[in-house]
Amino acid sequence: MPKFGPAPDALVRRFNDAIAPLDSVQSRKMFGYPAAFRNGNMFAGLFQDSMILRLGEADRLALSKRGRPFEPMPGRPMREYVVVPAKVVGDPAELQTLIEKSAAFAASLKPKPKKT
Repeated sequence: MPKFGPAPDALVRRFNDAIAPLDSVQSRKMFGYPAAFRNGNMFAGLFQDSMILRLGEADRLALSKRGRPFEPMPGRPMREYVVVPAKVVGDPAELQTLIEKSAAFAASLKPKPKKT
């Protein structure tokens, strides 16, 4: 497994600001980076210098026209996840809309049981 550097501080702040107003969100690490979960389902996170979102098909297809599928390892895409284009990360209103759609998508999924 390759070693990855930390996410840029500005990206971590932007991510934390975007998930802060959401209800019923749990924050923890995934791949060693900040991630947001609802009902045990990850819906947003950081990976290296990118933000990723889990979206329903229509929103994912719309965003993938400007972004790309998320592949933590080349050739191994994570289904339903898209890398958020830098232009969207830089637009707080558009990013907030997408984060809210991502959180709503996670809420529509079957809750994952808590690990003991």
